[in-house]
Amino acid sequence: MLVDDVKIYIRSGDGGAGVISFRREKYVPRGGPNGGDGGKGGDIVIRANPNLNTLNYFQQHVHFKAKAGGRGGTSNKTGANADTLFVDVPVGTVIKDIATDDVIADLAQPDDVVVVLKGGRGGKGNTRFTSASNRAPRIAEKGAPGEEMWIRLELRLIADVGLVGVPNAGKSTLLSVVSNAKPKIADYPFTTLAPNLGVVIYDHRDLVFADIPGLIEGASQGIGLGHSFLRHVSRCRVLIHVIDGMSDDPVADYNQINTELALYDEALAKKPQIVVFNKMDLPDAQEYFPLVKEALEKRGVEVMPISAVAHQNVQQVIQRSFMEIDNLPEDMKSTLPAALERYTLGDNEPIFNLKKRIDGAYIVTGKRIERAAAMTYWDYDEAVLRFQKILEILGVTKALKDAGAVPGDTVFIGEYELEWAD
Repeated sequence: MLVDDVKIYIRSGDGGAGVISFRREKYVPRGGPNGGDGGKGGDIVIRANPNLNTLNYFQQHVHFKAKAGGRGGTSNKTGANADTLFVDVPVGTVIKDIATDDVIADLAQPDDVVVVLKGGRGGKGNTRFTSASNRAPRIAEKGAPGEEMWIRLELRLIADVGLVGVPNAGKSTLLSVVSNAKPKIADYPFTTLAPNLGVVIYDHRDLVFADIPGLIEGASQGIGLGHSFLRHVSRCRVLIHVIDGMSDDPVADYNQINTELALYDEALAKKPQIVVFNKMDLPDAQEYFPLVKEALEKRGVEVMPISAVAHQNVQQVIQRSFMEIDNLPEDMKSTLPAALERYTLGDNEPIFNLKKRIDGAYIVTGKRIERAAAMTYWDYDEAVLRFQKILEILGVTKALKDAGAVPGDTVFIGEYELEWAD
């Protein structure tokens, strides 16, 4: 079974802690600070691996956590940086932020990589805080915490030509005839439960064809397995629209499929289509064809009569597919978009937010201020004073006073419960 849609949790590594240490040697009574910095936490990097074809691995492996950076040492030794954690996915995987549904990256080329989460930086050792007025600082930083998030991995097959149509229209049979694919074929709807790929060779050239499982009404809203099927069509450059010649209303089927394509993605409705009327080896289909041809030609749609089973006009379909690919405008020549940069709020992200609870406590949230709190050694007075200066610089102190905070009030910053004092 093709697994093409999974959710996973990722977390980059915490930075290593900086160290408070002083030089202690014989005959050196006043050795200075020599606490080293912590190492950087491991990044989370997602990589397109051409040797993978499905997302099956992620059904059993959901959590991916990079290692933390090493703790700093004495004698100004810097902690080791943690290794990058690579998460391999198939080529054609789209990465989305589950919280916002924003696309983080589209890994459409082999060996495409994207740094999704960066590891926390290492905390500074007390050597870094030496100044003319403070020769022996008893202050250091903990490592910055890593980032975490849930992401969605969506696999979109990369094919040049996609076969679409209602269930049992004969798409799998056509694919098996024109290519080397061997899909399951039977005379009942939904024989195909996952897309099949086949390579079609013509005149020393080749194209990849994809048999997309039959679409039903409401597929664009996710009814049945609609979204799962339609996402694979989005990469195809040309569509072969297979009409079931034995349908009760072939024209209605044609309209339904095009409507579902347009509702899912407007770009799908603009893709070139080769419309074929299948099962011409059967008498009823031969009888219906002139009526269907007339109805579609009134809309400016050319329809080709074929029989996948009898190989009737199949070669013409292949030739037409290569011709349509050759005639595409330059911006549609490739199915492979460039990888996107990591989505970020950038400068639009607020420095902090302040809320007052019903019980009178204040809650301060914000990536920068929460990170500063997590990196503070609360057991050292100098470290606490430094954090208070950060509150003043970021405007948190003024905001709390303006909101009515008085000494003794409780203030929550990230995971820390603090008592407010001037």
